[in-house]
Amino acid sequence: MRKLLNTLYITNPDAYMTRDGDNIVIKVNDMEIGRRPIHILENIVCMNYVGLSPTLIKLCTDNKVGVIFLNNYGQFMGRIQGKVNGNVLLRREQYRIADNENQSLNLAKTFIIAKIVNGRKIINRALRDHNDVIDSTLLKYVEENMKNSISKIRECNNANELRGIEGDISKLYFKGINELILKQKEHFYFRERTRRPPTDNFNALLSFAYTLLTNEMVNALETVGLDPYVGFLHTDRPGRVSLALDLIEELRSYMADRFVLSLINLKQINDKHFIVKENGGVILTEDARKIFLSAWQKKKLEKIVHPFIDETIEIGLIPYTQALLLSRFIRKDIEGYPPFFVK
Repeated sequence: MRKLLNTLYITNPDAYMTRDGDNIVIKVNDMEIGRRPIHILENIVCMNYVGLSPTLIKLCTDNKVGVIFLNNYGQFMGRIQGKVNGNVLLRREQYRIADNENQSLNLAKTFIIAKIVNGRKIINRALRDHNDVIDSTLLKYVEENMKNSISKIRECNNANELRGIEGDISKLYFKGINELILKQKEHFYFRERTRRPPTDNFNALLSFAYTLLTNEMVNALETVGLDPYVGFLHTDRPGRVSLALDLIEELRSYMADRFVLSLINLKQINDKHFIVKENGGVILTEDARKIFLSAWQKKKLEKIVHPFIDETIEIGLIPYTQALLLSRFIRKDIEGYPPFFVK
């Protein structure tokens, strides 16, 4: 199994990164504030504008360390990467499946069923642990509808029908998630999913978590040799990492939604950690990003037993494991793609 490497997050907009031998050097106003050896890193994620030297770009691409740029809202702006990994035969077969309507639909159904099953686990856990402080009637209604949608998904005949079912269930699921905000409810609530930009504190946290998870899935797919831009559920669009978006569907509730809820309910993040922009968009402060990213890195180091491979792995390796299993399915090494189901 692959070793979990580190991600370096740069949140200071005045930072400049350069190279010293095999080390990344971070400077602010020409003063060194930190350095990291390249061999311990998998990605560098830059918030806002961060400058970097051409020699550092060469160091990163030579060592297969991705450099990812996000804006104030945590939205993806671009990435620097080296040579494409993987063999052409694997990608050719990926493209053949993507062009086959029935094969693509079967994979898309698998992703969405796993998403619903894992979302139900969060709802059922809340009903078990917090039944006295939540609207249990609403959550039981949400859970029952999510359960019933699985048979509809299995019977649907095309991708548009599948997307319609998924969209309706997602709206219902998020109504249930609002009940899982147990603390600071005057500052954190969910009315509707807003993205570009997020218009409330909860959506800002969700968008940030989803962006980080997507970038980690992109890196995982490239590592195993798959093309992150050609998916089976999300359609092709210039610049959209469709396959990464496909695969994170089954991981959103477990790796992102639960994480965001814990930040709020444990009061690690509060209303003072957000800025409302002139356009109504909500962004995290620099301090909030540091708190978020520190907790994110710690969460990734926690270990679980993977339900399919039956091995103990770090949570941060789940995207890689799912990407690897998908590549094995595409190579026909295994009969079907095994999605990630929360135990």
